Amino acid sequence: MTHLLGPVVTAAALAGCAAVAPLGGLAAPAAPIKLDVIFVATDLTIVTAMLTLAGVTRDDVVYDLGCGDGRIVIAAAKEFGARGVGVDLDPQRIREAQANAVRAGVADRVTFRVEDVIDTDIQSATVVTLFLSPELNARLRPKLTSQLRPGSRIVSHRYGIGDWMPERTVTLTVRETRNHIFLWRMP
Repeated sequence: MTHLLGPVVTAAALAGCAAVAPLGGLAAPAAPIKLDVIFVATDLTIVTAMLTLAGVTRDDVVYDLGCGDGRIVIAAAKEFGARGVGVDLDPQRIREAQANAVRAGVADRVTFRVEDVIDTDIQSATVVTLFLSPELNARLRPKLTSQLRPGSRIVSHRYGIGDWMPERTVTLTVRETRNHIFLWRMP
């Protein structure tokens, strides 16, 4: 039986699952995380456009809901001097984001949390970035309107927030694909 341990651990690693306590001498993979959206890395040109559209400065605290590999809050810290918080359900993405922050030299300005974006407290945010789905964006609207202070900005790549009209929309083409970036400001 112990000769199966290597393949089980390897399969768990390749599946992106953490191993749990051994059962009968074998490590079993953890249950897969149910994600509302799949991870698609935002092109760095779009990241910069999102942060520029939001007018990010060193006085801002940027929250990226569904942060994936952390590139948005890392860019906010590195290029704009802001502080940042990234939130994602996937522990592997959070580990990747933390390593990326260390490599970028901004680990002291950003934090990453394994949390559900619906449950995350965003009251300290001055900027919230989104690249989720139309449905999830719409579900977040009550949180955004109740927790964000006047003047806080919300920037979303690709998808709006229900019938909420953006203050501004920017369209740019990256790799022959038109990308829409939406900006809202809390009244």
